[in-house]
Amino acid sequence: MSDKVVKFEIEKETKNSVRYKEVPEEGQPPIIGSLYVQKWYAGSAKNLEVIISKKD
Repeated sequence: MSDKVVKFEIEKETKNSVRYKEVPEEGQPPIIGSLYVQKWYAGSAKNLEVIISKKD
């Protein structure tokens, strides 16, 4: 199976978490959309990458 790297940029900070919005590849729809990460982990990160592996 192939891995997919999905990129995110910061969208909004909430009380205990940070919301990131997906930056889709040009001409492609979003795969995940929004992602919430707890502030204790996100820290001051403006961008995140998530690797998705499909398992059949």
